[in-house]
Amino acid sequence: MTPTCVWPLGAELGEGPLWHGAQQRLYFVNLVGNALHALDADGLRHTWQLPTYVCWLLPRKDGDGFMVGLRDGIARLWLEPAVRIEYLHRPFDIAGLRMNDAKVDAAGRIWAGSMNAADVKRPDGKLYRLDPDGSLHTVLTEYHICNGPTFSLDGKTMFHNDSLLDRTYAYEVRPDGSLGAPRVWRQFGPGDGSPDGMTVDSEGCVWIAQWGGGRVCRYSPAGELLVTIPMPVAQPSSVAFGGADLKTLYITSAWQGYDDARKAADPLAGALFSVQLDVPGVPAARFG
Repeated sequence: MTPTCVWPLGAELGEGPLWHGAQQRLYFVNLVGNALHALDADGLRHTWQLPTYVCWLLPRKDGDGFMVGLRDGIARLWLEPAVRIEYLHRPFDIAGLRMNDAKVDAAGRIWAGSMNAADVKRPDGKLYRLDPDGSLHTVLTEYHICNGPTFSLDGKTMFHNDSLLDRTYAYEVRPDGSLGAPRVWRQFGPGDGSPDGMTVDSEGCVWIAQWGGGRVCRYSPAGELLVTIPMPVAQPSSVAFGGADLKTLYITSAWQGYDDARKAADPLAGALFSVQLDVPGVPAARFG
């Protein structure tokens, strides 16, 4: 399970990998670079520049473009024949807030977190739920850095990170989209890095990119450490399964926060990596 660099693009903040099965293409973002990238199964590369931060990209059930998290809200995005953006919600009421990470659950709802990028120590972050009817609901507050989420295979548990606290929570997800009380699923310690982007595999285990820890780890549904993959970069940022058999784990990374000396010491920071695994992932859920 040795990581391979598949695109040394040097993204300042690579994030949000998404495998699009119908297109056999991996999408991911350079968040602060306002750039959306894609890597085809045959190795062909694509890049689209957006007018603002692009934080995440998620597929729609109707196949008509994508859902996207931008710096100041949630929108629909079309890439062909030209980039077109249609905002649905601009929910922020505090200066410095921006979108950060998101996933779709099995019911077709988007769960999207925010953070105060101007001061990450302020617990201004919120977790929103965008329902298929287009309505937006605030479901969690007082987060610092919202990362994740991901969901158990039965859809009844949501795993979600507050990266500043080095903590992953688990919540019961009720059929109506409300959440049960949080419980600490795993508290990360010194040297572990901060839990960042995450996904689940077909055995229900949770994979987490551990920012600052230089590793990607697999955990049992109960939070027990099962596998550690050392990374050739210090700041892996997110993970997604892809490939025709969903046995390729793609890993984004970043050099955000580095000075020149640190960048020289971590030359692959910001690259896209892949690791071949024996256990496949599950297809990405679609909004709608």
